Amino acid sequence: MPIRAPERTRRGRTRAAALALAAVLSAAVPGCGGPGPADRGAARTLGAGAGTGTGAAATRQADGRHTEAALRAAVRRLAAEGSAPGAAALARDGDGTRFASAGLADLRTGRRILRNDRFRAGSITKTLIATVVLQLADERRLGLDDTVEEHLPGLVRGRGNDGRKITLRQLLTHTSGLFDFAADQRVARRLSRPPTAAPLTPRQLVRTAVAHRPRFAPGAAWHYSNTNYVLLGLVVQRVTGRPYAAETERRVLGPLGLRGTSFPGARGTLPTPHGRGYAPITGTGTGTPRDVTVLDPSAAGAAGEAISTLDDLARFFGALPRGGLLPPAALRRMRDTTASDGRYGMGLFPVRLSCGVTLWGHNGQINGSYAQVVATPDGRRVLAYRLNTEARPAAAAERALLKAEFCRT
Repeated sequence: MPIRAPERTRRGRTRAAALALAAVLSAAVPGCGGPGPADRGAARTLGAGAGTGTGAAATRQADGRHTEAALRAAVRRLAAEGSAPGAAALARDGDGTRFASAGLADLRTGRRILRNDRFRAGSITKTLIATVVLQLADERRLGLDDTVEEHLPGLVRGRGNDGRKITLRQLLTHTSGLFDFAADQRVARRLSRPPTAAPLTPRQLVRTAVAHRPRFAPGAAWHYSNTNYVLLGLVVQRVTGRPYAAETERRVLGPLGLRGTSFPGARGTLPTPHGRGYAPITGTGTGTPRDVTVLDPSAAGAAGEAISTLDDLARFFGALPRGGLLPPAALRRMRDTTASDGRYGMGLFPVRLSCGVTLWGHNGQINGSYAQVVATPDGRRVLAYRLNTEARPAAAAERALLKAEFCRT
């Protein structure tokens, strides 16, 4: 979620910040990035299959070496063709876990990206929140066809917005029509201030969105809006009596042992260990990337404030389809893209590869970080990857990484 824009004029700064913020926490696969630094090498963690053997064991070892090499090559390309100083990916399947990184986590010290580095996960937060909401629906503590007004009376009113006509289902699927607060220039100006400024509250963000007319009538179309998930965070708190962060920790992070995942609130720094986050180089593509590691994530809230690791995200997206968090009927609702014309379900979207494989996952952009996690429908194969800038990777490089992992024969 960019805080400071590189343009020199105040008007330029505000407009650039608004445009960047509107792109933050978005869902689009694959993305497109600009030119980036040359690769500076790759680090790796071997999974199962190391050593020597014969017969089937030897075949598995050879396959493991092949997929390990393919992952390293794809991550090197991701870094080399993008605008990020570094990139990393972690893959899990029946043969074990593979990790590869390329480039640098810290341009000042020359530190490489580590497997257990914490980073901002952006809109991947939405999948966590959707999981909690669907759990509460399964427990009959709320209904997906409940209106926003029933849980948050009076909050969504005015300028053609009416919480009495918007359901929780429409929030989950981005079919509410509510304006995305991230596209409001006043929020962009607020985020252009130093992180020491007073944090924005979820209700302030909602009021900012409601000050704009809706994009369409509830249920009439689809448009990705961070306002939807900020509202869902408030609904979770109203239903459970606990903040969405605490409820997500109790229901998801704790049971899965996701110790590297946290909700920082207004805390501007990252837990250790971590590298740095950088703004992408724009214009001529030359110069030194600006360090944007420290920021106030409170404006992202339930739409994108989570901090995590590649291991934690892979574990979560691998566990989700296996039934430990949601019953089959709830998972089917999560993957139902009817309302969005095939683009988005409830906190998940489909990624369709040219080899015929369909994956399910989410991505996230926030200042200094781009990440994506995808998994096969059964959760047995998962890929989590990240760059240390918010710019999406080059589309061809991202496709190559996905195909290397999921289109192998």
